[in-house]
Parts: sequence; structure tokens; C-alpha cells
Amino acid sequence: MPGKAIRVRGTVQGVGFRPFIWHLARQCGLKGGVWNDEQGVMIHAWGSSAQLQYFIRQIPLQLPPLANILVLETTELTTRSEHNSFEIIASQQHAFAQTMITADAATCPECLAEINDPHNRRYQYPFTNCTHCGPRLSIIKAIPYDRCNTSMAEFPMCPACQAEYDAPDNRRFHAQANCCSDCGPEIWLEDARLQNISSTDPIIQAALLLQQGQIIAIKGLGGFHLACDANNEMAVTRLRQGKKRYAKPFALMAKNSQQVKEYAQLGNIEQQALTDKQAPIIILAAQGKKQAHSVAPAEDKLGFMLPYTPLHYLLLQHLSSPLVMTSGNLSDEPQCTDNQQARQKLAGLADYFLMHNREIVNRLDDSVLRHLGDKIQVLRRARGFSPEALPLPKGFNKQLQILAMGGELKNSFCLLKDGMAIVSQHIGDLENVAAQQDYRQQIKRYQQLFDFNADIIAVDLHPGYLSTQYGEQLAQEQSISLLRVQHHHAHIAACIAEHGLAIDTPAVLAAVFDGSGMGLKGELWGGEFMLADYVTCQRLGHLQKVPMPGGVQAIREPWRNAYAQLAHNFDYTAISKEFADLDIIRLLETKPLSILATMIENKLNSPLSSSCGRWFDAFAALLGICPEQIAFEGQAAIMLESLAASEFIRQQDNAYDYAIESSHNICVLNFRTLLLAVLQDLQQQRNKAVIAARIHHTLISASVALLLKLSAQTQTNTIVLSGGVFQNKLLLESITQQLQLYGKAVLSPQKYPVNDGGIALGQALIAASIQVI
Repeated sequence: MPGKAIRVRGTVQGVGFRPFIWHLARQCGLKGGVWNDEQGVMIHAWGSSAQLQYFIRQIPLQLPPLANILVLETTELTTRSEHNSFEIIASQQHAFAQTMITADAATCPECLAEINDPHNRRYQYPFTNCTHCGPRLSIIKAIPYDRCNTSMAEFPMCPACQAEYDAPDNRRFHAQANCCSDCGPEIWLEDARLQNISSTDPIIQAALLLQQGQIIAIKGLGGFHLACDANNEMAVTRLRQGKKRYAKPFALMAKNSQQVKEYAQLGNIEQQALTDKQAPIIILAAQGKKQAHSVAPAEDKLGFMLPYTPLHYLLLQHLSSPLVMTSGNLSDEPQCTDNQQARQKLAGLADYFLMHNREIVNRLDDSVLRHLGDKIQVLRRARGFSPEALPLPKGFNKQLQILAMGGELKNSFCLLKDGMAIVSQHIGDLENVAAQQDYRQQIKRYQQLFDFNADIIAVDLHPGYLSTQYGEQLAQEQSISLLRVQHHHAHIAACIAEHGLAIDTPAVLAAVFDGSGMGLKGELWGGEFMLADYVTCQRLGHLQKVPMPGGVQAIREPWRNAYAQLAHNFDYTAISKEFADLDIIRLLETKPLSILATMIENKLNSPLSSSCGRWFDAFAALLGICPEQIAFEGQAAIMLESLAASEFIRQQDNAYDYAIESSHNICVLNFRTLLLAVLQDLQQQRNKAVIAARIHHTLISASVALLLKLSAQTQTNTIVLSGGVFQNKLLLESITQQLQLYGKAVLSPQKYPVNDGGIALGQALIAASIQVI
């Protein structure tokens, strides 16, 4: 009787993979066994050739919900079967050294049915889970992923749960977080004085308080949320003031897709993403019923997610309107994960606390996605996605271990090991001390979990980035090689790695638009046209370089960028007289322009920058969009996009003029004529939505024209679009569609963030490619 040894690598431990193989093998009439080992799962199976072929073919087609196969290899077995049937064999020692850790997953339909069944022993139990769903990364402390190495260790299973855990034909076979109300975590409600609220059902009591306009800190899967009724303007305003988050939209949680549709446009692609096992926040166009205005002031989009734990499901069952469900923190600080920490940090913010006693080991923010073109794009990669691994494209050295430190804003880091790239969950902006501490702690945790020892550390070129400084410190302490990677090159490498381009793939053409990244000679880039592969990167063009008066302050105050554009392209005294009646000129006349002019002339804290982000800020300020100060990164550009949306299609053939110039064999996009035309339209009091749409079309037209010119020059037909500015839906979709009409293959990030949350992946691949070459 022929036999096959079948090696499976990927996310195949702790996800019900062995019981799945056991069932499938028995259905196929095979003999043999399946077990975990240090590389994943090994299967030895004996049967007829037809049985074995069918069995192997069905494995990837019938996977458990959380399983993911990266490698499936078969070899012939020369020995005869010693088994009378097919068995699950005890795992070998050190069976978990090279295996993947599963991401946390939304509650599965089977568990939902149980918590809704009055006759089930898990009826209304808020911590119900199985091998198909529930906590993973959020509770794990060490490998192997056994209960003793998780925060469930302090909850010994009752006899009924233990029996499920031990039964191969049960979906809770080896479910490490398995529990019930007799043996698992408990939930309770506290008031602002930290006194327990006596209630037979804390969840029902919490729902009543939310309906009354109270703010509740809810301990969830990867951290605390602050929740209130999304239709209660007073509650939402009070939450904004308490969090010191004055403008950025709040995330929302609805009880089901039907409720989402009452407030927002929900297409088939968005609905599929919304209801998937990751249960992310999906950015949707608002329509229909209105939320409280303060949920998303001055925006036409809403961020919705659905309940992803039994606790959330049970709570939303008792509410008739969606909840604001924003991270439980003060603005810019990491989300609280510890009960005592939440009591201290959120005191005065939350009226009540819905607590539980299961420790959150690893903080996980909610992931954020958006439908762009015909695909879903990840904007923030965290719960539900991390720490899923990306197999390295063909040609990379699988033996190297590389730690890539990421950027300063929207930070994540990356480990390269065993031919896999493991990108951490979203850490956040490292400008905050608490975020820095969390960053360092998470790096240590990942190194422990993945038995990782870096051969190389990759950092951003910018010496002021705290991620760069920490990478330098680690490299020095551990005598490890350090590689500095140009910011926009990392954006490109991350994108082509995600799309599986081999190490020897010819260079691609790329437009990388973002806020700023350090160039090769210390200047600030951000509107770049480049030719790059994993090893090399050549700058072919850029947006016109304009000073940033005040440096970082110009990021916070858009009026500075408007002045810089006007002063750089015109005689400011003359242009300000010609358009003296415009609001932006009147505002600028109240500013210390003589000081700024001196700073620019003497190159004092006024670096030249080709930043596309600052370009958008300048035009937003011209149109009166938060010219004085932004409340969060990208606010001005986001509001300019929202303003443009209603007129965008009607103005698609109505771009303003621009010029493509050449300087030292590098193409430069000059928008002097665009600036003048916008000022003239404003003076004639034209519709600002029309002007905003035409501004967008001008950048789109200029970018497409330059990319086509460079494509012809370089004979390159694959084009990458990346960088945080490409979170702009109008920009990304239009440039993509127009390039595709000319037969170009257009790649943009999807599984990894287009913003700086994805650059750690690129840093790691660049470091690995240089070692190979």
C-alpha cells in the first residue's frame, strides 16, 4: 500500500488543523497519523493512490477558518503503515520552534449560536471561543501556544471543558482558551468611584447606562475602548473633550450589517471585509440616518466595525443604535490594557468601567480598512491581521534574521526569519513616551515569541526618528550590523514584496507621495518619482521643492505652507496686493511674515521639501480648510478630499495647468500656474468644491503625464503607487485607472499599510536583498 509524508508549514497549530486532517483522512479511508513538530505539521498517510491524491488535493480546499498554508510538500514513504486507523499523535518535543502564531479572530457562527441558545451551557457567556475563533496573540506570553503560556493559565478547565479539549472530534480539541462560566474569566461593572455595581447581568446594566448617555470604559480583546451612544450629541461631545480629541472621527460599532446600512453605503466588497474573521473597522461613505455631529465633524465618511467578541455581541443586542467605540486612552497615548491602568488613566473620562479578569498580554488596536478601486486596502494593520507572516519572494536568503525598526509615525516593526516576514501590529506614533515604551516592550516580546536573534538591524535614514535611535542602540549593544534605508525606497520595496516580485525582478517605476522622508543628502522628500528594485533606488523626478517655514510647525499649521508656496512662486508683496480681498491673504497678513521671510532667506529652520502632504496642506489652507492648525495628521488633506468628492467626476476633464520642468536631469512638477488659477477662482467666488476637485485632477494629470514620460524613457511598464498621501481615494483610483488605460501594470499596497505602517517590511527586504546580492 503506497504512503505519503506530507509536510505542512504555515498557521497550522492551535487552529484545529490536526482534527481537520484526522476527519479528512478517515473520510478518505486512510491509515497513518498527524502530529505537530518544529516546522509545523507532519502527516504520514497510507492508502490507494487515488485515496492519497484526493486527500492531498482536499487539504487546502477544506481548511479550518484560522488555518493558513504557506508550504505543502509531499514525499514518498517507503515503510509500511504500523497503524490500524488514522490517529492524532502527541506533539514531538520542541514542536513549536518555527511555527506561526495565529492572529486573534472574531467570534465564529458556532460560538454565536451557543451564546444565543438558552439550553446551551455557554448561554450568554462573554468569553466563549473555540479553535475557530477567539483570542490568540492578545493572550500569548511564550511559545509553545499552550494554556500554561497564556493569560488563561490561571483558569483551570472544569471537567466539561476538559472533556471537549481532549476529544479529537470536538471543535474545542486543544483550544487553549477554552472555558465556560464555571471555570473561565468573569465580568463586572464598576462606577467612577471604582465601586462594583450590583447587577445580575453587568452587560444589560451597561447597555442601560449607555442609553442614558453615560460613557463606559469597556475591556475588550486587545485593550480598553471608550463607548457611548453614537446618536447622543452630548455624550459624544463630552467624550471628545475628555479625550482631548477635538476633530478626528470616532470609530463606530453596529450590531449587524443591516444597521450599518442605515448610516453608510455598504457594498458587497465592504460587507465581506466587515464580516470577515478579522472584523476590522471599514471606512464607508456616510448616507441615510445621521449620527451625532461630533462623531465625524466636517467629514463625509464613517468608520464602522461589527461586534467581534461575545461580550460585544451581548452588549449590542440590548441597544437600538450604534456605539462610538474609540480606543481607551488619552489622545496620542497607547490604548489601556490593564485594569488598574485603566482606572487611573481613564478616571474622569469614563462614568463606568465594564471589566473582566483575563489579562491582555499584547495590546492590539482595531485594524482599519478601506475599499479602493476593486480591492480592500489595509490602512492600519493590527487585531485580526498581526502577526500573520508573509513568505519572502523568490531568491531571498532564508537563513538571515533581520530586525527592521520602522518609522516614527504609525510605527510597526518587522522580523525576518526562516523565509518569512512578520510585521508587528500597529504600535502608533513614537513621539509619545508611553508609545516608545510599548514599542520597546513589543520588540522584546516578538523576539521571545519567535526565538529571534537579529543578524542585521535596518533603520530609516532620518537620524531624529526614535525608531532609528533605538535601532542604533541595539546594534551597538549587540554588535550587530546596521543598515540605513531611504524612506521612500522602503515604501516601494514593501509594495513589491507584498505582490511577490522576485529578488531579480527588473526595477519598477514608482510614485511615492507622503508627508516627508529624509532624502539621500539630508533633504526632505515626499513627492517622489523613482526607479527602484530591492537593492537600488534612483530619483527621477519630484514635486517642486518649497520651504517649510518653521520645520515641524509647518506640519501643524497649514497657513505656513500656503505662504511658502506663494512666496516661492511669486513676489509675495505683489500677489498679496492683487488678491488682498481673499480670506487666506487676510489671514496671512496677521502672521509674522517678515520673520518667516527672513527664516526662508537665511535657511533657518525652513528646509526645502518636495512633500506632497505639505502640497495638499497649502491648497487646503488657500480654500479655508483648517488654515490655522490641524488637530490630527492629514486633517487638511482629508477635508480637501471630502470637499472635492461631490464635484470630482464632473471636473475630470477640467484640470488646471501645470509644467514639467527639468533640473539636473531630474523632472520637476511645477504648479505655479495652478496656484495663480486657484487664487483667481477664489477671487471670482467660484464653488470651492469645484476648485478642490480641479486641484485633485491637476495633480492626477501631472502625475500620470510624468509617469508615462518616465515609463517611455526607462522602458518600464510596472508602476508602484505608495506613501500615505495615497490613502486619498480620489487620487489613487484615478491615477491607477488612467495608467491602466495606457497598458501599465499598477501595484499599490493592500495587505500592508500604504502609509508608514508598512515601511518596516520594506526596510527588512532591502536589508535581506543587499545581503543576497
